[in-house]
Amino acid sequence: MKYLDEFSDPQLAERLLQQIHAATTRPMAMMEVCGGQTHSIIRHGIDQLLPEQIELIHGPGCPVCVTPLEIIDRALAIAARPGVVFCSFGDMLRVPGSGQDLFSVKSAGGDVRVVYSPLDALRIARENPDKEVVFFGIGFETTAPANAMTVHQARRLGVRNFSLLVSHVLVPPAIAAIMESPTCRVQAFLAAGHVCSVMGTSEYPALAEKYRVPVVVTGFEPLDILEGIRRTVLQLEAGRHEMENAYPRAVRDEGNLPAKEMLRDVFEVTDRTWRGIGTIPRSGWRLAQKYAEFDAENRFDVEAIRTAESSLCRSGEVLQGLIKPHECAAFGKECTPRNPLGATMVSSEGACAAYHAYRRLELVEAK
Repeated sequence: MKYLDEFSDPQLAERLLQQIHAATTRPMAMMEVCGGQTHSIIRHGIDQLLPEQIELIHGPGCPVCVTPLEIIDRALAIAARPGVVFCSFGDMLRVPGSGQDLFSVKSAGGDVRVVYSPLDALRIARENPDKEVVFFGIGFETTAPANAMTVHQARRLGVRNFSLLVSHVLVPPAIAAIMESPTCRVQAFLAAGHVCSVMGTSEYPALAEKYRVPVVVTGFEPLDILEGIRRTVLQLEAGRHEMENAYPRAVRDEGNLPAKEMLRDVFEVTDRTWRGIGTIPRSGWRLAQKYAEFDAENRFDVEAIRTAESSLCRSGEVLQGLIKPHECAAFGKECTPRNPLGATMVSSEGACAAYHAYRRLELVEAK
């Protein structure tokens, strides 16, 4: 197959579904790690076409959703300061902090700008040497190389009025944390293909062996997801627990070697707090010591900001796969895309946003 629409071919999808139905003989629960996969599953109704024995559990793979509330509040504190140009991708502007969001700061006069690349923020810093320019660097391993390269360029070019507010998290430690939870029901993982396109697959065989769960690297189109599910079912039925790459057109075992080298140079592994989940040891990156001068948290002295989560919002349980979005009492009531209590409702990859967009009417009718 050469073209994207071929990965939505209904006849090929039907064939894969027939194979999945024929192979499934018992209940099984598998987690799709990535929020992009969750949206594809809900949008195309894939979960409703599967055998009733298969449960898809939505994982914590939405980068906006897992950015902790305290980081959002630190971003708001920095963005509100005079002389600061705060740059971010657009999906972060409506994510609620404890009292407001970046749109509110912008409407109050803060210089908050949407950019399409961290290099845009570096350009703004070079064009405005009298301003402090901050880029909000969030996400999994997928977005980290571009942010690392931008900091590397800032140091090479001597752009001292640029800094990075870092909230990067790593997938493999999150998988380990999920498996070690006493409430875990996950029997297999559909791993995020774009993360593996950067980092490769080397970390997953050890996870599959340690926790005795299949890990199948999967893409994002309907046929990608169905093929990932098919391979997972075959492993579970056979009692195997291996890493498989079902996304070879984008993922090589070794990953992107230049990107990984840049990440090793700019970042170092650290403990990270995940919104609604808590601290996971060695689950994120921070700037390495030689790039410490570009750390916005240090530059603006906001590390002391600590914030409690909303008591109404159950996004942490959604991110851990403990509940489905509509099982939260606030879903569609106190919490909507216009008035989100948590990032899972406002993010383009959030599970709550997917259910609200594609399942809201049928969920209302079912009540």
